[in-house]
Amino acid sequence: MLLYHSQDFEGHNTGSHPECIERITRVNEMLSTNGWLDKCSRPQWKLATPDQCQRIHTESYLTKLQQWCEDDAGRIEVDTVVSNRSWNAALMGAGAACDAVERVIRGEDSKAFCAIRPPGHHAIPDNAMGFCLLNNVAIAARHAKTLGLERVMIVDWDIHHGNGTQDAFWDDPTVAFVSIHRFPFYPGTGKEDEIGGGAAKGTKKNIPIPASTTAKDFLAKLMDATDALAAQFKPQLMLLSAGFDAHRADPVGGLSLEETDFETATKWIVELASTHCNGRLVSLLEGGYNLTHMPQSVDAHLRGLTAS
Repeated sequence: MLLYHSQDFEGHNTGSHPECIERITRVNEMLSTNGWLDKCSRPQWKLATPDQCQRIHTESYLTKLQQWCEDDAGRIEVDTVVSNRSWNAALMGAGAACDAVERVIRGEDSKAFCAIRPPGHHAIPDNAMGFCLLNNVAIAARHAKTLGLERVMIVDWDIHHGNGTQDAFWDDPTVAFVSIHRFPFYPGTGKEDEIGGGAAKGTKKNIPIPASTTAKDFLAKLMDATDALAAQFKPQLMLLSAGFDAHRADPVGGLSLEETDFETATKWIVELASTHCNGRLVSLLEGGYNLTHMPQSVDAHLRGLTAS
């Protein structure tokens, strides 16, 4: 398995914000302590290019974001903070996603995990949103299309709806999107009737669930809906927005999942990728804010990715 990790992601200094440096330092410590740095291939990669970012984001937003970071601007929208090394971290994260897609498509490995921050799935074309600066998974999907793939499927199991990702591909029938998320909850999108527009109608599947949903029901709803759409869509690559804030102890989200549930979900999506796209699966870290259980959930996710 390919593993993307770097201490440079610690440069995105958000102070006491829930999306804090400690999130990635704890993950990096776990990767070292539990032997993942030795078990996995760790590629070197480049920062995302302007062309790669502009496939999703407007040039004017990217210019503003870079300037905000260089100015150490702090809070740039109600939920999102930047500092003077945030631009580099954001480009590193998007670059890791693109590099992982390239290597998986080339066949260097069938699976990759990107331990990156800041997260991305709320970022919209012309602004930051919900802790997110660049929409890493959307940039990765567009990059896959430039490499010749015709059908890419994104699965998002973060507790928050991936509104930015959905928006990026709302009218695009070549990118399928499945999101399971707590509802009503931030950001307020992701109702069942949001299924895509125009020729893309039916390629977007939202699974809004109440806070009382059990882990068993969460997994069953996710698997049933995604299996059905994948059978119809026949993806050539699967991308995963892997948030771990549905964990029962998460201070920002919180449902009822335990670490073992993320391992179960991961083994399922690995099998799904094996069925439809020769096992090609790239997973990107999104949310997860409990500084003890989030790294443990990532560890469980990695066990699931490497189980077969």
